[in-house]
Amino acid sequence: MSQTTDDARRHAPAAARNREPILAVLREALPEKGVVLEVASGTGEHARHFAEALPGLTFQPSDPDPAARASIDAWGAGVANIRPALALDAVGEWPALAADAILCINMIHIAPWAACLGLFRGAAARLAPGAPLILYGPYRRGGRHTAPSNAAFDEDLRARDPSWGVRDLEAVAELAAARGFGPPQVHEMPANNLLLVFRAGAEGG
Repeated sequence: MSQTTDDARRHAPAAARNREPILAVLREALPEKGVVLEVASGTGEHARHFAEALPGLTFQPSDPDPAARASIDAWGAGVANIRPALALDAVGEWPALAADAILCINMIHIAPWAACLGLFRGAAARLAPGAPLILYGPYRRGGRHTAPSNAAFDEDLRARDPSWGVRDLEAVAELAAARGFGPPQVHEMPANNLLLVFRAGAEGG
């Protein structure tokens, strides 16, 4: 028996807590019109919330997991400015598509470092100079965790998979620079998270 739309929907409690603080920055960082590619969209709750709040933009969600894509499409049902979810693995070859901005929430710490490398490689190939690549999640700063809870979270991640873990902000910024992005605009967020806005430079691509 096939799943109904409601059955396919997944829920991430953190999405309800962080979506408004993230949206507040997106209102300033994103263009008024264009296509926003979301990498690793997860449940799809963020895509729906942002698409409804920013009707001038078209959201292109993506995720490598088929069950996640089913959830994304269920959440996006009936929202005119959300496209069907794409199968996209940041590490591999990206599908041919154009984007005016790229958004990635809570991915690079729950993935191997190769996913971060792939994210910046794919973004540099698609974003025009000045276009934003926006990342959200926990980061270490100056080689230190910003809170004991982040240190515990990092330890738990690495126990689950040694290739996972909270990333160093400086290492991510260095990778971004190598791909032609400018330094990040850093926004302090609730629950000891950061939102980073990188802008593609003339060297991007």
